[in-house]
Amino acid sequence: MKIYHQSLTVLDDLPAYSQRMTDHIKKIVRSDTQVVLHGMAKGSYDANYPGGDIRHRALFNLHSVQWLAHAIKAEESGFDAFALCTMPDPLITDIRSILDIPVVGSGESCFKLATCYGQKFGMLLFIDLMAERYRIQIEGLGMGPFSVGVQPVGFGFQDVLSAFDNPGPLIDKFKVSARKMIDKGADVIILGEIPLSLILASEGISRIDDTPIMDSLAVTLKMSELMVDLKNLTGLSPSRRGWSQASPSKDRMKAVLDFYGMGRFIS
Repeated sequence: MKIYHQSLTVLDDLPAYSQRMTDHIKKIVRSDTQVVLHGMAKGSYDANYPGGDIRHRALFNLHSVQWLAHAIKAEESGFDAFALCTMPDPLITDIRSILDIPVVGSGESCFKLATCYGQKFGMLLFIDLMAERYRIQIEGLGMGPFSVGVQPVGFGFQDVLSAFDNPGPLIDKFKVSARKMIDKGADVIILGEIPLSLILASEGISRIDDTPIMDSLAVTLKMSELMVDLKNLTGLSPSRRGWSQASPSKDRMKAVLDFYGMGRFIS
């Protein structure tokens, strides 16, 4: 099985993150599963961190269009699943409408699976303005009644990046914020960004007190394996009914991407 991992970061700009992710993935997936890491195109952002752009709705939506091309490339390259390894799940419904392979979203998977482990979940994130985006996402999935809120974790991306070499102080800060979320009623805690989730998971932090912390990367990749298995064993695949699910022809999709200058990301 081959899974196309797609990140919202430019992975070439973040070697420490990429290496820790590679090491963690080896512990997660089956021995016969190959996960190939992919990021955004070089130069997508004006820094090594996408948060300066994606904290704004317009820029987030513009960057998300790139994912349509990455998705087509994944399927045409023979991958068995396309894994959206970022919590806001850019254009997930649109991507599902154009691919025949399973499409798995980190946010969708974590929000829905959290209710199998507790009655209520809370979310902690370091891109503060994204809180509204996640609340909209949670409501859109019908998960609002199961959420106790989305709150800032109290530190930023550069703190997380530095913690790849020295995670202890950041983990201590995280525990303080996590306990505040637990006091609000969270039975499960979800992280708004995979880099933070990756640090905690790779350092063996899976619970705070008696509350599970979801490893969003693991959830996404294991869900990818499951969906590929279900497709292969039972033929289960997305609906093609209605405006949201109906597939345009591949030729027309690629022609329109070319028109908007996105075709270069497929080759």
